[in-house]
Amino acid sequence: MQLASIQIKGPIMDHFPIVQALCRAAMATPNPALRKQIERLSAALKEAGEAKQAGTLNGILTSAERAEEMAPSRLVRSKAAFAGETLTPNTPLPVDKETSSVLAEVIFPHQISATGPLFSSPVEAAVKSLLDEWNHLSELEALDVAPAKSCLIFGAPGTGKTRLAYWIAKQLDLPLVVARLDSLMSSFLGTSARNIGALFSFAGRYRCILLLDEFDSLAKLRDDPQEVGEIKRIVNTLLQNLDARYEVGLTIGITNHPQLLDSAVWRRFEIQLEIPVPDLPLRLEMARAFMVPADVPESHIKLLAWFTDGATGAELETLVRSYKKLRAVRGDASEEVFDVFRQFATMNSGRLSKPKRGLLFGDQANLISALHDAESPPFSMTELGELMGRDKSTISRIIKQDRKTKKSD
Repeated sequence: MQLASIQIKGPIMDHFPIVQALCRAAMATPNPALRKQIERLSAALKEAGEAKQAGTLNGILTSAERAEEMAPSRLVRSKAAFAGETLTPNTPLPVDKETSSVLAEVIFPHQISATGPLFSSPVEAAVKSLLDEWNHLSELEALDVAPAKSCLIFGAPGTGKTRLAYWIAKQLDLPLVVARLDSLMSSFLGTSARNIGALFSFAGRYRCILLLDEFDSLAKLRDDPQEVGEIKRIVNTLLQNLDARYEVGLTIGITNHPQLLDSAVWRRFEIQLEIPVPDLPLRLEMARAFMVPADVPESHIKLLAWFTDGATGAELETLVRSYKKLRAVRGDASEEVFDVFRQFATMNSGRLSKPKRGLLFGDQANLISALHDAESPPFSMTELGELMGRDKSTISRIIKQDRKTKKSD
């Protein structure tokens, strides 16, 4: 392969974070020509011995491919399938008649990021299946079936549920009507039920996706002994409106507390999609994505993923942001990466597991040994030296001494 036309030296390597950011921005709306040029650049970097930078570009290409795989192939047909009038920025929004508070806000497709959220393969497959249904309407009609009209997304806070709902609206090229649940719930007897009716009436009039975020605040268990009769009326009204909207368009509910939902509410949703906390491979992918445009050693990415076992994507993003801030203030000294984790663990004590917090603030030899013994992801002696600011032989001596000490104890 002839790569002589791409010169991998001097300025291009000095400014690789800019090159990386440009490639990621370009792949937000990919085409074959762009992809080919990034592939050529990646191959040239690899041939020049810049394996880490080549791997970064390959990661950008892989992420773009995954987003394309999830995206529907025909947007116009899905949009046409939604009955009703067209929403515009000037469309009057529904309000609470008692307080004049707006009951919803409208997010238009152009306001939503084109970059898809990162999820595990099973979740991505489920989302792709939903989008495919809306883009194969004639095939479904031939079998006398309709695409899914309701989807409940649940999971721990910070797992990307709301971001996913926004991205679905982007892919179907439809406005997202986001219910303001604080306005829906009124202190006036009977007003809350009326507000729910007004919201659904608005969503049913226009071509849109209705999003009920923090859904559990509306759909509490009707037999909750702590609740008065008003909440029962609210849930009944909600059920009636969900039934009526089924023939109109797509409704998405989101909850962090699925155990609070009435069983009758669960039955109203065809798709019940749980978003789990990310596993290690996904945390690695997320860390690389969140790190842009910073150009950091791969060992730091692996360390971020290793320390955040059990954390959500939002928590990992917060940690990466803290890392980037400290790097901007103090420079790129590798050994200071642990300062980020200690600072983060102090300010966010609930976001790192107790054993790993103990390693952070304990004896350095224990930390080095724990990283060396990690099977997923594995850390080489070179990477441990890079993280600790030591050479490989020193790291090896520390590990041997630590094992000897523990054995004698």
